[in-house]
Amino acid sequence: MKYLFSPELQEKAEDISKSIFPHIKIEHIKCFRSQGSKSRGTIARCHALGKVMQKALGREAFYVLEFISERFDKLPEEEKTKTIIHELMHVPKSFGGGFKHHDFVNHRNIKNMYEQYLKLKEQSLQSSFTDEGKI
Repeated sequence: MKYLFSPELQEKAEDISKSIFPHIKIEHIKCFRSQGSKSRGTIARCHALGKVMQKALGREAFYVLEFISERFDKLPEEEKTKTIIHELMHVPKSFGGGFKHHDFVNHRNIKNMYEQYLKLKEQSLQSSFTDEGKI
């Protein structure tokens, strides 16, 4: 397995987090692309630094979002965004090192969060366009 930090995915995750996941401490999340995974059907994974490791290392919770290049990179942009949202949804509001499971992170909730994200991005674009007209 190869792991490469992805500035592009990090930037996208930061944008999504600022828009719809304000509880996420983005400085405690890093996005990586991986190559060579043997897992079948997995597009991305969320890894956490658990409580006992946090205590042992004397640091706060930390999450790594891993995007499996062989599958993720082939997705259309909309599906890439939904996948990033999916992985960010695993991070609980407590930001304590745990996970929200797939009873919450499901297609319906991902779709709702994606629509909310698009709506906020559209409002932001309209606002910046309106602000430019006022100059």
